[in-house]
Amino acid sequence: MDSRKIEVFSRKKPFHGPVRGVILGWSGVAVDFGGFASIQPFIEAFGESWVQITADEVRSGIGLSCADHLLCLLQSESVSAKWRDVYGAEPSAYDLDRLYRKVEMLMPLQISDHADLIPGLTEAVAQFRERGLRIGSTTSLSYESSAILLEAAREKGYSPDTVVCSSDVPGGRPLPWMCYQNAVNLEVYPLESLVRIGHTVRDVEEGLNAGMWTIGVLNTSGLLGMSPKDFEGADPACLREQTSRIEKKFLDAGAHFVVDGIWDCPRIIDRIDQRLKLGEKP
Repeated sequence: MDSRKIEVFSRKKPFHGPVRGVILGWSGVAVDFGGFASIQPFIEAFGESWVQITADEVRSGIGLSCADHLLCLLQSESVSAKWRDVYGAEPSAYDLDRLYRKVEMLMPLQISDHADLIPGLTEAVAQFRERGLRIGSTTSLSYESSAILLEAAREKGYSPDTVVCSSDVPGGRPLPWMCYQNAVNLEVYPLESLVRIGHTVRDVEEGLNAGMWTIGVLNTSGLLGMSPKDFEGADPACLREQTSRIEKKFLDAGAHFVVDGIWDCPRIIDRIDQRLKLGEKP
């Protein structure tokens, strides 16, 4: 017999906490310092169509589902200009479908190579578990690719309680459906008892749209796009300028907190608990 305690929350009163669960992103939050796994497949897919795009152009769409990411790229001024230079016309629905199939074919080849756990993740997860928090996750990867990632992460010691793909719900980020499905799978409510932790603006928007607290991570983010080695060797003044710019993006998007990495999140949970005690909502 299931021994879990059934907790009932009434909307007649404000929720006073504590936090009951966290929903983590994968790349740039839990694994893949710098968020590289989802960059190269897009560059290669376009390259096979004789259109050379840059990593920075790809990063402009990180956080979106594969199809939405491709559409974002094809509609961007720089990439659409490059496409017209090669083909003399705007990309068609057929081009979008062809690129999508190519990216999906290339993605699994990158995932295992970029599945190292981000430093501090194991310790943060242990602290979440000690608090009795449920741990969810969202990903823009397909089911097939996410299965490869989950197995690679599990072998390295990380296994969230649930994984929700954008293909599992009606639409990906910044729509709230993956967060909602996490809440259902984790059996956690109300939604203000959940914290969404991500590395992109769309992660923040997703959490806000779902009515959750949001935390943006800086140093390991795909928005910064630095490997651990590059991060350690970066000029301090240049690094401060770049992280300040990303922090502003997070805050402008409505993030409740911005931290250096997942290792800072347990102490932020303490702060959210205090705000919930006062009856605050996200």
